[in-house]
Amino acid sequence: MLPGAPPDDEELGARIRALRTERGMSLRALAGELRISPSALSQMERGKMRPSVTRLFQIVSILEVPLAAAFGEDVPEPEEQVAPGEVVVTRAGEVPAISLGHGVEYRRLTAVPIPGVEIYESTYPPGSSSSQDGEYLRHNGHELGSVLSGTLTLDLGFDRYELGPGDSIRFPSTTPHRVRNTGDVPAVAVWVNLP
Repeated sequence: MLPGAPPDDEELGARIRALRTERGMSLRALAGELRISPSALSQMERGKMRPSVTRLFQIVSILEVPLAAAFGEDVPEPEEQVAPGEVVVTRAGEVPAISLGHGVEYRRLTAVPIPGVEIYESTYPPGSSSSQDGEYLRHNGHELGSVLSGTLTLDLGFDRYELGPGDSIRFPSTTPHRVRNTGDVPAVAVWVNLP
């Protein structure tokens, strides 16, 4: 893979498999935790099927790794962290994006993961959703999101929020949630996930 090139389906699947095996979890055990068939998880791990945003968050949550691990990155050890006051510039194309189910794309906005915070730009094509079959996501932490362009619909518990350019939202990630683009143009947002 070229530096900055998005991982292909096989590469993303291989990362998921490696994370699972590093934690000593069987395919059946992880599939059971995800409430999907071992065959479906196997297809993801072989790059034959893309996980949805919801499914990828469920996988990293169960495996207790940051989302950055799906990009092939580990959270740096304290001695590897960026020093306070140090300037780090990330050029376009230097950090890969991950294409997920429904064509949703996630791109990390930092070249080096920052411990305790994950910052991503997400692009939702028209008609796309963060989940398959209307499924809601729940995980630990808090989320903050700000829409840059287009419109996103956030279903949060029993409430629905329509967010347009400049709108932002903050909520506990333990509240069941899903994101959808019901509009006619791509929607772009920045998401911050805090543990």
